[in-house]
Amino acid sequence: MYFERAKQIFKEEIAEFRKLSEHIDESFDAVVDVLYNCKGHVVVMGIGKSGIIAHKFASSLASTGTPSFFVNAAEAVHGDLGMINSSDVAVLVSNSGATSEVLNVILPLRNIGCVVVALTGDRRSQLAREADLVLSVHVDHESCPLGLAPTTSTTAALLMTDALVVCLMERRKFNAENFAVYHPGGALGRQLLGRIVNRMTTNVPKVAKDDSFKQVVVEMSDKHLGMTMVYEDATYSKCVGIITDGDLRRAVLHHDDALSLNAAQIMTAGFKSIHQKALLSDALAIMDKYNITTLAVTETKTSTDIIGIISIHHIIDFN
Repeated sequence: MYFERAKQIFKEEIAEFRKLSEHIDESFDAVVDVLYNCKGHVVVMGIGKSGIIAHKFASSLASTGTPSFFVNAAEAVHGDLGMINSSDVAVLVSNSGATSEVLNVILPLRNIGCVVVALTGDRRSQLAREADLVLSVHVDHESCPLGLAPTTSTTAALLMTDALVVCLMERRKFNAENFAVYHPGGALGRQLLGRIVNRMTTNVPKVAKDDSFKQVVVEMSDKHLGMTMVYEDATYSKCVGIITDGDLRRAVLHHDDALSLNAAQIMTAGFKSIHQKALLSDALAIMDKYNITTLAVTETKTSTDIIGIISIHHIIDFN
């Protein structure tokens, strides 16, 4: 019985979020501009359930490159306003736009001289009227059967703040290495700040240019990396290219007699590499830039001899 009710609640809330997304307009761009160009901190304020959303928003901003902190609106007028100055941007979160504790901070914020952004479900509210910029998170119905408990409305506010966070990340070109710097204590942060040498495999897949299609498949299957390096000859002293799973698929698609091809006819000449002392975040950045999943590893920046392979799975799946 209850799982069916849960499905209904999901459908009702999703319908509200679709309507909300259709009404996002240029005011969203204006808020992104203000937050991006903020010279101080983004100070997010709220109380109650909206305060929880505000706290999460501030935390997400701070961890993704936008200096930010949360201030409880009720405590702000009892001294916490001292943390705010004219270079900051204040984001006030209130679904009703009539929460007295939130309204009470508007005049002091004006006196301080910072920009005020409202995140509210009522564009006609006092909060919306007195703010410099307004983002509407209006929903027609709460999923609460009484229409009283903040449910759909808080999720709508969460979605809007998530959209702001992601857009600001993209505008700042915030990448995996930046993430690692801000999250050194987290599992992913520790991974990305590690060194290539500690994660790479030295069991490098190798074939010679004259090796057959079957030999290529056997080597790739044996090493389980979805690729193999290609060398000039069987001495494996000079690497000239790489073959990936994608190269094999293209060979089969474009040649009726693919099994007759040798490694030189399948390979991609040249390859991307990274030295063993580089950070894992450096490897991830290269993989992201070139849309690849493995890199050859060299001993030094200037060396061309391959001593290992680093795969995205060595970085992300490491335990």
